[in-house]
Amino acid sequence: MSNRLINKTAVVTGAASGIGEATVRRFVAEGARVIMTDLNATDGERVAAELGASVLFMRQDVSAPADWQALAELVRERFQRLDVLVNNAGILIPGSIEDATLEQWHKLLRVNADSVFLGCQTAIALMKESGGGGSIVNISSIAALAARDDYMAYGASKGAVAALTRSVAVHCRRQKYRIRCNSVHPDGVMTPMTRGSYPKGIDPVLLTIDHDPMNRACLPEDVADAVLYLAADEARAVNGIELRVDSGQFVMSI
Repeated sequence: MSNRLINKTAVVTGAASGIGEATVRRFVAEGARVIMTDLNATDGERVAAELGASVLFMRQDVSAPADWQALAELVRERFQRLDVLVNNAGILIPGSIEDATLEQWHKLLRVNADSVFLGCQTAIALMKESGGGGSIVNISSIAALAARDDYMAYGASKGAVAALTRSVAVHCRRQKYRIRCNSVHPDGVMTPMTRGSYPKGIDPVLLTIDHDPMNRACLPEDVADAVLYLAADEARAVNGIELRVDSGQFVMSI
């Protein structure tokens, strides 16, 4: 432990599993106090109990404004400040422009993009109250940068996250809020959400980077390390970037 987040308070959404859980564990190891949120209360409460007093769990629907208001009140009540927000919660639904439904489109945009809008608004207000600035890290996807016809609406939702991130970064810079906002773009990460997207007969565990460094799949911890960098003070001059964590998959595709 190097205490890169000592005395900092963080919120991580979608934190009951996958990238969110790995990020919470990384943050706690670096000295942070963390409020982790998820719809999955069973796993969220289990992880929080395992990590001890420095972690609180709150059940949250990230697409609901009332839940963000409740989260803000919890932050004020328990910690009186917010230093880091990781907008990680998201869903994955396949579909091309021909077979996707409007209902699927709306659901993906609501969960994957509206939640980030609400989260950024909430975080900026809390960070301004404490006066110490902060870091917002939005989890987007390589699908925001490279076209995927089979996950059209998902890519659109993550593209919205990337564009929103740049806008927030510019706004906070011009307003001199000392609030940074960056996006992380993973691909092929071994999480409960992505395992179902692999072809039948393929064991995704055998495709992780630890088994074959030339393969594209990553571990949640690989993404958590990138998030930690952007959250920590060492990235104080990094603002508005799109950080790819994909084992070079994007570069190979262009």
